[in-house]
Order: sequence, then C-alpha cells, then structure tokens
Amino acid sequence: MSIKIYDRPHSSTWSNIAKRPTPLVADIGEKVSEILENVKSTGDLALYEYALKFDNARLDDLRVSLEEWNNALTNLDMNLRQSIDQARSNIHLFHKGQIMKKNPVSTMPGIQCWRESRPIEKVGLYIPGGTAPLFSTVLMLAIPAAIAGCREII
Repeated sequence: MSIKIYDRPHSSTWSNIAKRPTPLVADIGEKVSEILENVKSTGDLALYEYALKFDNARLDDLRVSLEEWNNALTNLDMNLRQSIDQARSNIHLFHKGQIMKKNPVSTMPGIQCWRESRPIEKVGLYIPGGTAPLFSTVLMLAIPAAIAGCREII
C-alpha cells in the first residue's frame, strides 16, 4: 500500500481528496448477512475462504506470527512509524486522563456513595478494511481497552 501525501492542497480539492467510495447499505446488506451466516455456521473455515476471495491471501493461520510482525516493523517507513508512535502516545495520554478515581460522598451518617468504573472482561474490536484501512482505528479502540483493564482484547 502506498501513501499519497498532500502538502497544503488548495481548498477546492478538499472534497475530492476526502471522497470515499460509499455503497448504499441496501446494496451490501444481503451480502453482509450471507457472510455473517457463513461465518456463524462454518467458523474459521469461512474466514480462510474470505481472505482468499477478498484479499487473494491463502492463509495457514489467522494469527500474525512473530516473524510476520517483525518483518512488518522492519519494512515500515520510519516517518510513518514515528507518526504512529506519536498518535499512540497522544491517544494513551488522552484516555489515561479519563480514568475516574473513586470519590466517596457521605450522603448521611454511615452511607457512602460513589461512581465506579469496571472494565469489560472480553472485548472484540472491529477494524474495517475497505479501500482505506486506518491504523488509527486500531489505536483508538485498543488503547482505551488496554487502559481500562480489559483482560482479553480481540
């Protein structure tokens, strides 16, 4: 995937630059239902089939291996890596500041009330691919889940 960089584009080009293909929900609803039903009935087998059909990828495993991970990091453009690291840092700092501390209030003698937040034990993150997969979506979903203390993030 190559990244196209726009440096101070004229405002008249903004709408064209930001345009995304947006099929109507009615056009894709039947296909999505079919895919969901197939995944529900055949599980991971359907995922392997769809990887081949949509991405032309013949997978041996659905998990990313350590070797694949390291290879991706090695081949990642340094400027992009720094941008991702900066985004991660900013998102982490922002969401870390949202942690609520227990602040008990005595409403009457012997009665204390407070608000308490607890993490969801298991959380599944949906990262759409489409024509413009955004790594920022992974960051904006996974970082808050990790900060909240979710035990299993998928």
